[in-house]
Amino acid sequence: MSELENELDQVIVNIGPQDAFTFVKENFEDPNFVILDVRTPKEFSNGHIEGAVNLDFYSEDFREQLEKQDREKKYLICCGSGVRGVKTLGIMQDLGFTNIFNILGEITMWKAMDLPLTEK
Repeated sequence: MSELENELDQVIVNIGPQDAFTFVKENFEDPNFVILDVRTPKEFSNGHIEGAVNLDFYSEDFREQLEKQDREKKYLICCGSGVRGVKTLGIMQDLGFTNIFNILGEITMWKAMDLPLTEK
C-alpha cells in the first residue's frame, strides 16, 4: 500500500485488491465510507462490490456528479482495469477530496483473486 499526503492534508492511497477487500470489511458500516464504482451501468450490473455507488465515468456530467459528493468522506475508487480509476483519482484530488483510496488492478484483479461481487 502506498500513501501520499500533500499540502491540502489529502490522503491518497493505492491499495491492492486483497487489502481493499479487508478495507471494505472494516469500513462497510461507516456512513462516511463510499465505494465509488466509475464503470458504465452495464459493467456495474454485471458484478460490483457490495454497497458500491455507480457514477459512470463516461457520462457527460461526471465531474459535476463528483462535485456534488461530500469531500470529507472516505472514498474507495473502483473501475474496470485502472484507467478510469486513476483519472477519477486525479479529478477528486483536484476537487479537494481528503481521503481517496484507489484499487490497483481494479475489478479485473478483484475477480482474478476470486473476491466477492454482487449483482444486486
